[in-house]
Amino acid sequence: MSAAAPASADVGVCILTETFHPVTGGGETQARSLAEGLAARGMTVHLVTRRSDAALAPADAVGGVPVYRVGPTGAGQLRKWGLVFTALPELIRLRKRYDVMLVCGFRVLGIPAMLVSLFSGKPCILKADSQGELSGAYFAPGLARLKLRHDRFPVNLAVRLRNLLLRRAARFIAMSAVIEREYLALGVQPERILRIPNSVDVERFAPVDPATRTRLRAQLGIPQDRRVATYTGRLVSIKGLPSLLRAWREIAERRPDALLLLVGSGGLGLQNCEALLRQQVSDWGLQDCVMFTGSVENVHEYLQASDLFVFPTEREAFGISVIEAMACGLPVVSTGVDGIRDVVRPGVDALVIPPADDAALAEAIMRGLAGGDAIDAMAGAARQRAVAEFSSASVVDSYHEVLAGLVRT
Repeated sequence: MSAAAPASADVGVCILTETFHPVTGGGETQARSLAEGLAARGMTVHLVTRRSDAALAPADAVGGVPVYRVGPTGAGQLRKWGLVFTALPELIRLRKRYDVMLVCGFRVLGIPAMLVSLFSGKPCILKADSQGELSGAYFAPGLARLKLRHDRFPVNLAVRLRNLLLRRAARFIAMSAVIEREYLALGVQPERILRIPNSVDVERFAPVDPATRTRLRAQLGIPQDRRVATYTGRLVSIKGLPSLLRAWREIAERRPDALLLLVGSGGLGLQNCEALLRQQVSDWGLQDCVMFTGSVENVHEYLQASDLFVFPTEREAFGISVIEAMACGLPVVSTGVDGIRDVVRPGVDALVIPPADDAALAEAIMRGLAGGDAIDAMAGAARQRAVAEFSSASVVDSYHEVLAGLVRT
């Protein structure tokens, strides 16, 4: 480091994310991991997010990181668009406390962040948390309700104008190959794209011994004599959960000892299918073999108490839930979609099936629940890969290097 280069403790970072703790989800978890990890490495970190619940304080601290919550307050999918107007003055107010901005999920927050970046000279890094953020395809379900399309006028014009601003970001983070391809296809310069995956705390998400698993099952209300397959994440249709429930009807007949755990809630998005799933469980008489946990903080304990992880997603930017299960040493059943192919190796550390194939899903789950040497070997390989490639420490180190490097230039 040169004499003029600032030390890590002199670097201020402002992280922006649409929703944050106590809202649970992959994006929120990653933002928190980054915020706390960068602060632990000596950076001064502030976080700006939306006040998604009126019970949340406008300003507090999470994991030692100051959090500032702006309006619009409350639930509602359209409220996030208000961040274009409310985040801007907050970023201006905090401008003397940070040197660089990191936007986790830039579909909305990229606009105010880049406006401040251009006028202040502070570099901004944009990280897509989902496919279609730059192309506008992410908004397709909501637009369809208004009989609009992201690739048709006037929406495509608005997206192009927005992207003229976003493409001026200092760096773009691609957590998977499909995100990198989207950036390139929409004119982002290759030298501005960095491949950094999402991460997992491999010490928290880790295998446990049989005695600990028995204790966890008792603590969590999971019967000791059941073979448990678990899904973790938002209960949304794009994750293939309707297909999973249809497959489980067959599994329940073939394996009366099988239990499906659905760990998570539907969240605030348009694809929330939690109510539908609960209704189908009731209608199909699956109450004794399907368990809903709701939103929980101890996802790792549910995984550690399980025998198999199931993630039948139909579209994925990056399968962080899969990596958490791999880190816990669970055999995995998932689909071969973009975002998952970056995470698992078919037949090596996961059973991979086509998306939206109920029969293939049922057979893969049956095989996983049956266990055996091949399944155990997959679980071991999965743990090794999670530790080697997706640990929180290595990913936070990569962000630290990028952020500090932008400030020094």
